[in-house]
Amino acid sequence: MDFKKIRKGIIGFLSWFGLTVCSAIVSIMPARFLYSFANCVSFLAYRFAAKQKWIALESLSFAFGKEKTALELEQITKDCFTFMAKSAVELMFLFDKPFILKERVTLAGKENLDRALAKGCGVVLVSAHFGNFPLLLGRLAVEGYTAGGIMKPMHDKRVEKIFLEKRDKFGVKTIYSQPRDVCVNSTIQALRNNELVFIPIDQNFGTGGVFVNFFGRKAATAAGPVIFAQRTGAALLPCFIIRQPDDTHKIIFEPALNLEKGRDAEDTILINIQKLTVIIEEYIRKYPAEWGWIHRRWKSRPS
Repeated sequence: MDFKKIRKGIIGFLSWFGLTVCSAIVSIMPARFLYSFANCVSFLAYRFAAKQKWIALESLSFAFGKEKTALELEQITKDCFTFMAKSAVELMFLFDKPFILKERVTLAGKENLDRALAKGCGVVLVSAHFGNFPLLLGRLAVEGYTAGGIMKPMHDKRVEKIFLEKRDKFGVKTIYSQPRDVCVNSTIQALRNNELVFIPIDQNFGTGGVFVNFFGRKAATAAGPVIFAQRTGAALLPCFIIRQPDDTHKIIFEPALNLEKGRDAEDTILINIQKLTVIIEEYIRKYPAEWGWIHRRWKSRPS
Protein backbone atom coordinates (compact mmCIF):
# COMPACT_ATOMS: atom_id res chain seq x y z
CA MET A 1 0.00 0.00 0.00
CA ASP A 2 1.38 3.40 -1.03
CA PHE A 3 0.87 5.45 2.15
CA LYS A 4 2.56 8.51 0.61
CA LYS A 5 0.04 8.54 -2.23
CA ILE A 6 -2.85 8.06 0.20
CA ARG A 7 -1.55 10.93 2.35
CA LYS A 8 -1.31 13.24 -0.67
CA GLY A 9 -4.83 12.27 -1.67
CA ILE A 10 -6.18 13.09 1.79
CA ILE A 11 -4.35 16.44 1.86
CA GLY A 12 -5.65 17.24 -1.63
CA PHE A 13 -9.23 16.44 -0.62
CA LEU A 14 -8.98 18.52 2.55
CA SER A 15 -7.53 21.45 0.55
CA TRP A 16 -10.37 21.27 -1.95
CA PHE A 17 -13.01 20.86 0.76
CA GLY A 18 -11.62 23.72 2.85
CA LEU A 19 -11.37 26.00 -0.17
CA THR A 20 -14.93 25.16 -1.24
CA VAL A 21 -16.33 25.83 2.23
CA CYS A 22 -14.37 29.09 2.61
CA SER A 23 -15.47 30.23 -0.85
CA ALA A 24 -19.11 29.57 0.04
CA ILE A 25 -18.75 31.50 3.31
CA VAL A 26 -17.03 34.45 1.62
CA SER A 27 -19.69 34.61 -1.12
CA ILE A 28 -22.41 35.43 1.44
CA MET A 29 -20.26 37.36 3.90
CA PRO A 30 -20.60 41.16 4.25
CA ALA A 31 -17.37 42.86 3.15
CA ARG A 32 -16.77 44.34 6.61
CA PHE A 33 -16.22 40.84 8.06
CA LEU A 34 -13.82 39.70 5.34
CA TYR A 35 -10.54 40.31 7.15
CA SER A 36 -11.84 39.13 10.52
CA PHE A 37 -12.60 35.82 8.83
CA ALA A 38 -9.12 35.81 7.25
CA ASN A 39 -7.55 36.36 10.67
CA CYS A 40 -9.43 33.33 12.02
CA VAL A 41 -8.17 31.20 9.11
CA SER A 42 -4.63 32.47 9.72
CA PHE A 43 -4.86 31.71 13.45
CA LEU A 44 -5.82 28.09 12.76
CA ALA A 45 -3.26 27.64 9.98
CA TYR A 46 -0.41 28.96 12.10
CA ARG A 47 -1.20 26.51 14.87
CA PHE A 48 -1.88 23.40 12.81
CA ALA A 49 0.43 23.75 9.77
CA ALA A 50 3.52 22.78 11.75
CA LYS A 51 5.61 21.70 8.76
CA GLN A 52 4.97 24.93 6.82
CA LYS A 53 5.73 27.01 9.91
CA TRP A 54 9.03 25.15 10.39
CA ILE A 55 9.99 25.68 6.71
CA ALA A 56 9.18 29.40 7.01
CA LEU A 57 11.34 29.84 10.09
CA GLU A 58 14.17 27.86 8.48
CA SER A 59 13.97 29.97 5.30
CA LEU A 60 13.95 33.18 7.31
CA SER A 61 17.02 32.09 9.26
CA PHE A 62 18.80 31.35 5.96
CA ALA A 63 17.90 34.78 4.61
CA PHE A 64 18.45 37.01 7.61
CA GLY A 65 20.85 34.99 9.75
CA LYS A 66 21.90 37.22 12.62
CA GLU A 67 20.29 40.33 11.16
CA LYS A 68 17.06 39.63 13.04
CA THR A 69 16.23 38.10 16.39
CA ALA A 70 14.27 34.86 16.85
CA LEU A 71 11.27 36.93 17.98
CA GLU A 72 11.45 39.06 14.84
CA LEU A 73 11.60 35.97 12.62
CA GLU A 74 8.61 34.46 14.42
CA GLN A 75 6.63 37.68 13.96
CA ILE A 76 7.41 37.74 10.23
CA THR A 77 6.22 34.12 10.02
CA LYS A 78 2.94 35.00 11.76
CA ASP A 79 2.45 38.02 9.48
CA CYS A 80 3.24 35.85 6.44
CA PHE A 81 0.48 33.41 7.43
CA THR A 82 -1.91 36.32 7.99
CA PHE A 83 -1.14 37.86 4.61
CA MET A 84 -1.57 34.51 2.84
CA ALA A 85 -4.97 34.03 4.49
CA LYS A 86 -6.02 37.55 3.56
CA SER A 87 -4.88 36.98 -0.03
CA ALA A 88 -6.86 33.75 -0.34
CA VAL A 89 -10.03 35.37 1.02
CA GLU A 90 -9.56 38.41 -1.24
CA LEU A 91 -9.27 36.20 -4.31
CA MET A 92 -12.55 34.47 -3.51
CA PHE A 93 -14.25 37.80 -2.87
CA LEU A 94 -12.75 40.17 -5.45
CA PHE A 95 -12.43 37.91 -8.49
CA ASP A 96 -16.21 38.04 -8.85
CA LYS A 97 -16.32 41.82 -8.45
CA PRO A 98 -14.14 43.55 -11.07
CA PHE A 99 -15.26 47.08 -10.22
CA ILE A 100 -14.37 46.68 -6.55
CA LEU A 101 -11.04 45.17 -7.61
CA LYS A 102 -10.26 48.29 -9.63
CA GLU A 103 -10.98 50.48 -6.61
CA ARG A 104 -8.88 48.42 -4.21
CA VAL A 105 -5.79 47.92 -6.38
CA THR A 106 -3.97 51.01 -7.68
CA LEU A 107 -1.19 51.22 -10.26
CA ALA A 108 2.13 53.04 -9.79
CA GLY A 109 4.70 53.43 -12.56
CA LYS A 110 2.13 52.59 -15.23
CA GLU A 111 4.09 54.78 -17.63
CA ASN A 112 6.92 52.23 -17.45
CA LEU A 113 4.52 49.48 -18.53
CA ASP A 114 3.01 51.50 -21.37
CA ARG A 115 6.44 52.59 -22.59
CA ALA A 116 7.57 48.97 -22.72
CA LEU A 117 4.40 47.86 -24.54
CA ALA A 118 4.77 50.66 -27.09
CA LYS A 119 7.79 48.85 -28.54
CA GLY A 120 5.42 46.16 -29.83
CA CYS A 121 7.40 43.08 -28.76
CA GLY A 122 5.47 42.15 -25.65
CA VAL A 123 6.44 42.50 -22.00
CA VAL A 124 7.72 39.90 -19.56
CA LEU A 125 6.50 40.95 -16.11
CA VAL A 126 9.24 39.56 -13.88
CA SER A 127 8.10 39.10 -10.31
CA ALA A 128 7.82 36.71 -7.38
CA HIS A 129 5.29 34.88 -5.24
CA PHE A 130 5.02 38.18 -3.45
CA GLY A 131 1.93 39.87 -2.07
CA ASN A 132 -1.40 38.90 -3.57
CA PHE A 133 0.17 38.38 -6.99
CA PRO A 134 -2.92 36.76 -8.63
CA LEU A 135 -4.73 40.07 -8.04
CA LEU A 136 -2.00 41.76 -10.08
CA LEU A 137 -3.03 39.85 -13.21
CA GLY A 138 -6.73 40.35 -12.51
CA ARG A 139 -6.23 44.10 -12.09
CA LEU A 140 -4.32 44.35 -15.37
CA ALA A 141 -7.10 42.47 -17.17
CA VAL A 142 -9.68 44.88 -15.72
CA GLU A 143 -7.54 47.76 -16.95
CA GLY A 144 -7.79 46.35 -20.48
CA TYR A 145 -4.37 44.72 -20.88
CA THR A 146 -4.08 41.25 -22.39
CA ALA A 147 -2.24 39.41 -19.65
CA GLY A 148 -1.32 35.87 -18.76
CA GLY A 149 1.00 34.07 -16.44
CA ILE A 150 3.23 31.00 -16.42
CA MET A 151 2.02 28.79 -13.58
CA LYS A 152 2.76 25.34 -12.19
CA PRO A 153 -0.30 23.07 -12.23
CA MET A 154 -1.53 22.40 -8.70
CA HIS A 155 -1.28 18.87 -7.34
CA ASP A 156 -5.03 18.62 -6.81
CA LYS A 157 -7.03 19.04 -10.03
CA ARG A 158 -10.16 20.11 -8.14
CA VAL A 159 -8.33 23.03 -6.49
CA GLU A 160 -6.73 23.91 -9.83
CA LYS A 161 -10.16 24.00 -11.49
CA ILE A 162 -11.47 26.53 -8.95
CA PHE A 163 -8.62 28.99 -9.56
CA LEU A 164 -8.64 28.40 -13.33
CA GLU A 165 -12.32 29.31 -13.50
CA LYS A 166 -11.68 32.52 -11.56
CA ARG A 167 -8.79 33.50 -13.87
CA ASP A 168 -10.91 32.71 -16.94
CA LYS A 169 -13.70 35.00 -15.69
CA PHE A 170 -11.30 37.93 -15.86
CA GLY A 171 -9.77 36.93 -19.16
CA VAL A 172 -6.43 36.16 -17.53
CA LYS A 173 -4.58 33.60 -19.65
CA THR A 174 -3.03 30.57 -17.97
CA ILE A 175 0.19 29.18 -19.46
CA TYR A 176 1.10 25.98 -17.67
CA SER A 177 4.81 25.34 -17.11
CA GLN A 178 4.39 21.75 -18.32
CA PRO A 179 4.65 20.35 -20.96
CA ARG A 180 7.70 22.52 -21.47
CA ASP A 181 7.54 22.81 -25.27
CA VAL A 182 3.90 23.91 -25.12
CA CYS A 183 4.80 26.47 -22.43
CA VAL A 184 7.67 27.89 -24.48
CA ASN A 185 5.64 28.11 -27.70
CA SER A 186 2.63 29.67 -25.96
CA THR A 187 4.79 32.26 -24.23
CA ILE A 188 6.63 33.24 -27.41
CA GLN A 189 3.34 33.55 -29.29
CA ALA A 190 1.86 35.76 -26.55
CA LEU A 191 4.89 38.07 -26.61
CA ARG A 192 4.82 38.30 -30.40
CA ASN A 193 1.18 39.36 -30.03
CA ASN A 194 2.44 42.19 -27.78
CA GLU A 195 0.85 40.74 -24.66
CA LEU A 196 1.94 40.71 -21.03
CA VAL A 197 3.35 37.48 -19.58
CA PHE A 198 3.87 37.27 -15.83
CA ILE A 199 6.82 35.07 -14.79
CA PRO A 200 7.81 34.64 -11.12
CA ILE A 201 11.44 33.57 -10.72
CA ASP A 202 11.67 33.27 -6.95
CA GLN A 203 11.17 29.52 -6.44
CA ASN A 204 13.65 26.67 -6.48
CA PHE A 205 14.20 25.63 -10.12
CA GLY A 206 16.21 22.47 -9.55
CA THR A 207 18.93 21.71 -12.09
CA GLY A 208 17.30 23.39 -15.08
CA GLY A 209 18.09 27.02 -14.33
CA VAL A 210 21.08 29.05 -13.19
CA PHE A 211 22.49 29.53 -9.71
CA VAL A 212 22.52 33.15 -8.56
CA ASN A 213 23.05 34.86 -5.23
CA PHE A 214 19.88 35.33 -3.20
CA PHE A 215 20.28 36.60 0.35
CA GLY A 216 23.94 35.60 0.17
CA ARG A 217 23.26 31.96 -0.78
CA LYS A 218 23.26 30.32 -4.19
CA ALA A 219 19.70 29.63 -5.38
CA ALA A 220 18.58 27.69 -8.48
CA THR A 221 16.62 30.19 -10.56
CA ALA A 222 14.60 30.05 -13.79
CA ALA A 223 16.33 31.64 -16.77
CA GLY A 224 13.16 31.91 -18.87
CA PRO A 225 12.59 35.69 -18.74
CA VAL A 226 15.99 36.53 -20.23
CA ILE A 227 15.78 33.76 -22.84
CA PHE A 228 12.32 34.95 -23.94
CA ALA A 229 13.55 38.54 -24.10
CA GLN A 230 16.48 37.48 -26.29
CA ARG A 231 14.28 35.47 -28.64
CA THR A 232 11.42 37.97 -29.04
CA GLY A 233 12.81 41.39 -28.13
CA ALA A 234 10.29 41.60 -25.27
CA ALA A 235 10.91 44.09 -22.49
CA LEU A 236 11.80 42.80 -19.01
CA LEU A 237 9.74 44.73 -16.49
CA PRO A 238 10.01 43.99 -12.75
CA CYS A 239 6.69 44.48 -10.97
CA PHE A 240 5.29 43.82 -7.50
CA ILE A 241 1.98 44.12 -5.67
CA ILE A 242 2.19 45.45 -2.11
CA ARG A 243 -0.46 45.35 0.59
CA GLN A 244 -1.19 48.74 2.16
CA PRO A 245 -2.03 49.34 5.86
CA ASP A 246 -5.76 49.54 5.00
CA ASP A 247 -5.60 46.23 3.05
CA THR A 248 -5.82 47.90 -0.34
CA HIS A 249 -3.00 47.10 -2.77
CA LYS A 250 -0.52 48.97 -4.93
CA ILE A 251 1.11 47.50 -8.04
CA ILE A 252 4.53 49.00 -8.73
CA PHE A 253 6.07 48.78 -12.20
CA GLU A 254 9.81 49.33 -12.16
CA PRO A 255 11.64 50.69 -15.25
CA ALA A 256 12.42 48.03 -17.85
CA LEU A 257 15.71 46.22 -17.36
CA ASN A 258 18.33 46.85 -20.04
CA LEU A 259 19.92 43.52 -20.97
CA GLU A 260 23.61 43.51 -20.19
CA LYS A 261 25.76 41.43 -22.55
CA GLY A 262 28.18 38.95 -21.06
CA ARG A 263 31.11 37.01 -22.51
CA ASP A 264 28.72 34.56 -24.15
CA ALA A 265 25.02 33.62 -24.17
CA GLU A 266 25.28 31.69 -20.90
CA ASP A 267 27.04 34.55 -19.15
CA THR A 268 24.45 37.02 -20.44
CA ILE A 269 21.67 34.94 -18.89
CA LEU A 270 23.51 34.64 -15.58
CA ILE A 271 24.26 38.38 -15.33
CA ASN A 272 20.71 39.48 -16.04
CA ILE A 273 18.93 36.87 -13.91
CA GLN A 274 21.19 38.00 -11.07
CA LYS A 275 20.17 41.62 -11.65
CA LEU A 276 16.48 40.67 -11.56
CA THR A 277 17.01 38.57 -8.43
CA VAL A 278 18.66 41.52 -6.69
CA ILE A 279 15.51 43.59 -7.33
CA ILE A 280 13.32 40.80 -5.92
CA GLU A 281 15.52 40.55 -2.83
CA GLU A 282 15.29 44.31 -2.28
CA TYR A 283 11.49 44.12 -2.21
CA ILE A 284 11.50 41.12 0.12
CA ARG A 285 13.88 42.88 2.50
CA LYS A 286 11.61 45.92 2.53
CA TYR A 287 8.38 43.91 2.92
CA PRO A 288 9.45 40.53 4.36
CA ALA A 289 5.99 39.29 5.35
CA GLU A 290 4.78 39.65 1.74
CA TRP A 291 6.92 36.76 0.47
CA GLY A 292 6.04 33.06 0.62
CA TRP A 293 8.59 31.79 3.15
CA ILE A 294 6.94 28.35 3.31
CA HIS A 295 8.77 27.40 0.09
CA ARG A 296 12.23 25.77 0.35
CA ARG A 297 13.99 28.25 -1.93
CA TRP A 298 17.52 26.93 -1.35
CA LYS A 299 16.71 23.21 -1.58
CA SER A 300 18.82 22.58 -4.73
CA ARG A 301 22.52 23.11 -4.27
CA PRO A 302 25.25 23.74 -6.87
CA SER A 303 27.40 20.71 -7.64
